[in-house]
Amino acid sequence: MSTPNDDRLRRLLGGKHLAGLRKRLRQRFERGPLDEHVDSFRIGKLTADEHAVLASLLGRAPRFAGSMQVDLRIIDAALRQAGIAASLRDALEQLDGPIIHTVTARNSLQTLWSEVVEDGSHPGLIEFLRAPAGIGLVKRLSGQSTDAAMQLHRRAESVLWRLPANGITRAQLAANTLGSAHALDNGRPVATLVLAVWRQARTSVHSKAEGADVATEDPVDIWQETGGARARDVWASAGVLVNELARPALFLNLPTQEAASYGQRAGEPAYASLRTLLRAPPRWAVSGREVYVCENPNLLAIAADGLGPGCAPLVCTDGMPAAAQRTLLTQLARAGARLHYHGDFDWPGLRIGNHVLREYGAQPWRFGAVDYVAAVQTAARPGDGLEGPEVAASWDQALTPAMQMHQLSIAEEGIANSLLEDLAGKSDRPCLTG
Repeated sequence: MSTPNDDRLRRLLGGKHLAGLRKRLRQRFERGPLDEHVDSFRIGKLTADEHAVLASLLGRAPRFAGSMQVDLRIIDAALRQAGIAASLRDALEQLDGPIIHTVTARNSLQTLWSEVVEDGSHPGLIEFLRAPAGIGLVKRLSGQSTDAAMQLHRRAESVLWRLPANGITRAQLAANTLGSAHALDNGRPVATLVLAVWRQARTSVHSKAEGADVATEDPVDIWQETGGARARDVWASAGVLVNELARPALFLNLPTQEAASYGQRAGEPAYASLRTLLRAPPRWAVSGREVYVCENPNLLAIAADGLGPGCAPLVCTDGMPAAAQRTLLTQLARAGARLHYHGDFDWPGLRIGNHVLREYGAQPWRFGAVDYVAAVQTAARPGDGLEGPEVAASWDQALTPAMQMHQLSIAEEGIANSLLEDLAGKSDRPCLTG
């Protein structure tokens, strides 16, 4: 219920016509020096009503002016003597709510966010959050709430301490650590943060190994890569299975140290699911051995038909490699295989080539400008033109200009004969790197 003083205060300073004045007066307290008391200040752009109110509180003549020097001591005394409020600040808070000092509030909030960053023990997560882009991601995921961010930090940390895993399903990992089988589904805040941290940790390791400056890595860019199928690949690198039976890896004549593996028959294509590659990784017998990698399943089928057991070990990426293909290539590289890659001479093919050569240390296999020009000269016409955004080949600076000049797409199958010569070990070409 209103008191007489409340009514008098509203009549004096309340109402929409004085809302702008109250806002500017509040800002004087919000933005004032932290350790100093301000006794007076000048306020401008006054309306007639605003000037009249201030003049009455200051005991001055009502003659209008667009600006006025405000003495807070006089106004505070006038409000107290009238029994309306203890001070101007008190009056403003009664009318429009508490006045919060901007610098104090900002410092307090920064302290809370610092606690979010340091509240934990997982080094990768703390390092990620110390970067501006990393804490920015957490702020977005938590809706700018420090309480929600703190909880997100702790939940993500509980998952990260379980990584790398050994072929556990994502749903099982989520249920065991977070109490819900769907807590790590795509788009969930914890999943997004875990993927970003794990991806940056892996990227940092690669960068250090290659002598790169890790500080140039952008956590936001890394996070943005982790959507959809890409997220499945990052989970797979952490030993976590997501849709583990989709897009199994296709290969031919890959030797292992086991007597039999994946039901392989010599000369016949074989498949390995992500589930199998992670849960029961084979001991690949490829140390120091040439292993060829192609883009298209059709080429592997052609090799199986034409060479059978006599074909060199061959792996198919089936386009841009997905989780199973990436896992297999990683295992082969770690087992000491000398990987050689060939793909389609088109822009997507170059993009895939850049990825395979960069990520797995492969060398180009008949995949240079000389090979492209030779293929163009013998290709049937009219052929298919190049489509989509152009891509620079990282392994051969002359390849992209040559493709720009001829504007002709050359599929892998179109040069199968020369590729089969290498797979059969019959090529007398001194260098297979294009």
